[in-house]
Amino acid sequence: MATPLFEVRDLHASAGDVPILKGVDLTIMAGEVHALMGPNGAGKSTLANALMGSPEITITQGSIHFRGDDITSWGADVRGKAGVFLAFQYPQEIPGVSVINFLRQALSARKGIDLSVLELRLSIMEWMKRLGLDSSFADRYLNEGFSGGEKKRNEILQMLVLEPALALLDETDSGLDIDALKVVAQGVNTLRAPDRAIVLVTHYQRLLDHIRPDRVHVLARGRILRSGGPELALELEARGYDWLLAGETA
Repeated sequence: MATPLFEVRDLHASAGDVPILKGVDLTIMAGEVHALMGPNGAGKSTLANALMGSPEITITQGSIHFRGDDITSWGADVRGKAGVFLAFQYPQEIPGVSVINFLRQALSARKGIDLSVLELRLSIMEWMKRLGLDSSFADRYLNEGFSGGEKKRNEILQMLVLEPALALLDETDSGLDIDALKVVAQGVNTLRAPDRAIVLVTHYQRLLDHIRPDRVHVLARGRILRSGGPELALELEARGYDWLLAGETA
C-alpha cells in the first residue's frame, strides 16, 4: 500500500487559549487535489496554518506526517525546505524586500539553488507573463501597495517557482474577479503532477469549476464532518451547510 504524501491523525489545535481543531483526520496521496470547505469560523485557516507549522497555532493532540515522517514538531522553515508551501489568505507586506530578492532567498532555502538576480529574473519572466504581471512587478516591495489580485498572483508565482510537494492554498480565490480567478486557477493547475498534492481552502464552487478536486471535505465544529467527490461541493453550493450541521446535532 502506498505511503500517503501527507497525513493528519486526530489533530487537536488551539489559537491562543481557544481550542479550534478537535480531532481532524485527513489523508492526501501524491497526485491528488483536495478541497477543504466549511462555514465561516470553522477552523479552515487554522488547519492550513497548523499544517504549515505556524507558531501561532498550538497542537495539543495528534500528529502530522509528511512522506511517512512525523513532522508535528518541525518548524515552518523546516517544513518549507522539505516541500510544504502555504499561500496565505492575507499575505503580509515586507517593505524594503523586493519580490525578486524574496524569491531568490526562498529558492536558495528550498532547493539550494543560488541564482543571480538576473538569472532568476529571466527564469520567471514566462510565469509572470502567464499570471498577467508586468515585468516591473519583480522590483516592487513584497505586497506593499499591491491590489488584492496582485497579492494572490504573487503567491501563485512563489508556488510555481518553489515547486512544493504539498501546496496549501488558503482562500486564494477571495477578492478575485472572474478574469483573475481564471489566471490564478491556471497557475494552480500547472503545478498538478503525480508526485505533488494541492489542498484548496475555499468557500465557493466557482474556484472548483476551474480546478477540479479529487476529494472534497467539509470542516465544521473542529473536525471533518463529511468527505466525498466533486459532487459534494455542488451539493454544498445548492444546499449550504445547515443540513450537515443539523444532521451532526441530531
